Amino acid sequence: MVRFGIGIPQVQPEPQADVAALHRFLRRAEDLGYESAWVLEQPVGSARVLEPTAVLAHAAAVTSRMRLGTAVILLPLRVPVELAKTLATVDQLSGGRLIAGIALGAWKDRYPAFGLSAEGRVRRFEEAVQLLKRLWTEPSVTLDGEFWKLEAAAVEPKPVQQPHPPLWFGGTAPAAVQRAARLADGWIGAGSASTADFASAHTVMREALAAERRDPAGFSVAKRVYVAVDEDRERARSRLRDWFQGFYGKPDLADRVAVFGSPDACVEGLAEVVRAGAQLIVLNPLFDQERQAEMLAAEVIPALA
Repeated sequence: MVRFGIGIPQVQPEPQADVAALHRFLRRAEDLGYESAWVLEQPVGSARVLEPTAVLAHAAAVTSRMRLGTAVILLPLRVPVELAKTLATVDQLSGGRLIAGIALGAWKDRYPAFGLSAEGRVRRFEEAVQLLKRLWTEPSVTLDGEFWKLEAAAVEPKPVQQPHPPLWFGGTAPAAVQRAARLADGWIGAGSASTADFASAHTVMREALAAERRDPAGFSVAKRVYVAVDEDRERARSRLRDWFQGFYGKPDLADRVAVFGSPDACVEGLAEVVRAGAQLIVLNPLFDQERQAEMLAAEVIPALA
């Protein structure tokens, strides 16, 4: 049976974050029965996007049942020791509800802003993944790596979840999907990827899991979907295009990847995502988020679940 999560409103319309609205949304989403709530990352850019791990720590304080996920943190731009500590703290504060979604990312031109080079970024990513796992599961870690040197380094407290929070990877390129099959506990397709792209990547995923001799039943597959329920389809489309322009700088991307229109149209679009292989759909409304979450729960999810 397909499961449903909800995207947490991170993009703030005003310079001052509306904390009361964020609290209200999170509590209402949990009351509506969403299995999980998710954040994304845009570390630099003109859109007012709140930092993901801070938002999840905040969400942990006002929810008690929903799992809390990152989809996704751009791992090569992070210091693994610091990120291991941050994510372990979120898992502690949430009582063991974290899903740690990470990805390589495509922003090669942004590395200098972080004092880094994009050279060797795949190797950097894989070394960071192994370091996260070790810091979460071993009393102390000594590593003479290509990118990091540690001598009896410890991260405490450990995450609540054992052996560690589920690590899900993003990315739809064949190499990214194959890497997920080899190293991750799950895989989540981006909201900026179309259903067709997700379906193609899922085919690669099934083949890669078989090659790794991994049981697909124990591997999670999810997809973020930008969605807008509105009987006035053109109004929804216009509002989505405005958001995509502000966030991605690509208004036309909305037409290719978003699901929008009447409840029946949304059911049809999301059913295609399920047929493409999604076990979990992260529904991500981009405006009127609380009202959209209610309409999705009342008029869309029952027809799919």
